Amino acid sequence: MELYSERNPDLPILELIENDPDATQATLADRLDVAIGTINWHLKRLIEKGYVKVKRAERKKLKYIITPEGIALRAHLTMNYIQSSFQLYRLMRKRMVEALEEVRLAGHHQVSIEGDGDLAEVCRLTCLEQGIEIAEDGNAPRLVIQGLKIFIDWKDSKNA
Repeated sequence: MELYSERNPDLPILELIENDPDATQATLADRLDVAIGTINWHLKRLIEKGYVKVKRAERKKLKYIITPEGIALRAHLTMNYIQSSFQLYRLMRKRMVEALEEVRLAGHHQVSIEGDGDLAEVCRLTCLEQGIEIAEDGNAPRLVIQGLKIFIDWKDSKNA
């Protein structure tokens, strides 16, 4: 699952605490690649809302425990994450099918793909499903993936 996100930081924090109740703020900050102060702020908020409890384990060490409300929140956030991931998947597939239809209408049966990561992988799978070959040469239209957008670069392709 995606690590820390400014839009929804609670899920990864709750997951890390659940997996390692002995984790310190420094450990959490390190694993999520954020400042300790950021973790401190989020933990205080989670504690105030009753999602996390704090117990003193040693003189200077705290132990974080997820409450039943925190477990329910984690489940809710996980479901939201899954739903938004599927929405993103469906959006990218729709855009890719539309781009491939445009490529097909222009008389091409091959494309090259510029981009990497999960979204580019969705595009590659969509090409295979749609019967469009992924070419490595510069003669095919190039599908450029930038963020959530797909652009067709025709400049090196024939019949463009």
